[in-house]
Amino acid sequence: MIKLVFVFLLVMSSYFGFSQNAKDDVSVEKSVFGIQIGLLGIWAHNELKLSNQVALRSEIGLGGVNTANIVPILALEPRWYYNLNERADKNKRIDGNSGNYFSLRASYHFRTALEAEDNDVNRMFMAPTWGIRRNLGDHFNYEVGVGGGLGYRREVVFAPYVNLRIGYRF
Repeated sequence: MIKLVFVFLLVMSSYFGFSQNAKDDVSVEKSVFGIQIGLLGIWAHNELKLSNQVALRSEIGLGGVNTANIVPILALEPRWYYNLNERADKNKRIDGNSGNYFSLRASYHFRTALEAEDNDVNRMFMAPTWGIRRNLGDHFNYEVGVGGGLGYRREVVFAPYVNLRIGYRF
């Protein structure tokens, strides 16, 4: 009987030990680099791991609200991937930071030399956003995000944010 209890405890301790390690391994990736295209732009981005669920996304690209206002853009965006554990428990992919996220996007839109000072492009923009990223195969992915925040042209204005992109992860 003692041997049976000992074997049971040994099996259960290894089960609980492995399940704890599996939970600890659920995390955003250390670094994700890729390019993405959207309806009106192209961007290169990098996400650096800050914690198991938070990554700092930095990006540079060309984009705008219409074809007449495509300008260089720099952006920083801390992202909280809040459902990685749930996705891992359901055996869904989390590689390449595939999951749902909340973020605070901050971007700066440069002016070109030909642009007048009174155009309607928000030079600085900050918005809380919600989005998803999903993988298509080993390297391709897509992102969809929405939000709204404050932009600055000649005064502070409310501006919506919509993100529809398809990308390639290196």
